Amino acid sequence: MLLRARRPEYLNLFTRVQVRGPAYEGVFIGADAAFRGRRHGFSYLLGKIGDAQVGPIYLGYLGVLSIVCGFVAFEIIGLNMLASVDWNFIEFIRRLPWLALEPPSPAYGLRFPPMREGGWWLVAGFFLTASILLWWARIYRRARQLGMGTHVAWGFAAAIWLYLVLGFIRPLMMGSWSEAVPFGIFPHLDWTAAFSIRYGNLFYNPFHALSIVFLYGSTLLFAMHGATILAVSRFGSEREVEQTIDRGTAAERAGIFWRWTMGFCATFESLHRWAWWFAALTPITGGIGILLTGTVVDNWYLWAVERGYAPDYPQVFPNVTDPSLATGGVR
Repeated sequence: MLLRARRPEYLNLFTRVQVRGPAYEGVFIGADAAFRGRRHGFSYLLGKIGDAQVGPIYLGYLGVLSIVCGFVAFEIIGLNMLASVDWNFIEFIRRLPWLALEPPSPAYGLRFPPMREGGWWLVAGFFLTASILLWWARIYRRARQLGMGTHVAWGFAAAIWLYLVLGFIRPLMMGSWSEAVPFGIFPHLDWTAAFSIRYGNLFYNPFHALSIVFLYGSTLLFAMHGATILAVSRFGSEREVEQTIDRGTAAERAGIFWRWTMGFCATFESLHRWAWWFAALTPITGGIGILLTGTVVDNWYLWAVERGYAPDYPQVFPNVTDPSLATGGVR
């Protein structure tokens, strides 16, 4: 009786086999091909996390304008932070996480303030917003050029919605640029904490709660899907389309696994739709919650108490003002 030697299996979670073929220029896209670079190469390290081929890249007018606007915004923010430490580069590096470019004070409302009192913040915000919107247009046009759906562009638009609510739409509705978020690492986190305290604890905002549900839900869906595909990668799970109609494939094994473990499974296509919607609804619902704060609801804790959503705690120290009773910010 002959015993067949067992083939070694490559099942390490943290490494992958790199299959490298000739460099691929991409599909023909007509006259726009003039904007696509010709330089390309290979990277072993990038091949550990994705495709080893680097380039060619397509820039075009929108890509160039987006990069230029982003660079201008980056320079304005960086130079203002450097000026705030008397142009001391060592101190700039040491204190970088705490440095900020702040929005104008409430006294200016929606007027354009002096450059050193918030004007630079407005200019930087304009160029940063232009850069983001131009990049969105670039993503949309590239997808259309390649005959793809525009799902990526609209997923990006969901994040842009939250960005615009925080820095543009809500400040306009509140009548003051001071309601916007400062540029900076820790300062914008401090702004978030102060924002929550000022409006009676953002955790009682139901749209904030929905945003967290979609955030955790999307991470769960992506983790489950990623784990499933990795688990059947030795059966060719990256070939998703043809696998959905073949028998004995990675797709069928993945489906059987989930039917056996929880009685139901998503298809390769529906799982991506679930994950897309969960991820996109995270900033969409979060933006709605931020937009309602201060414009419709001044104190989320009192709002929740009135609707039986939060407990009404007794006033233990009557001579101390309860921060939760404070009204919203400057109108």
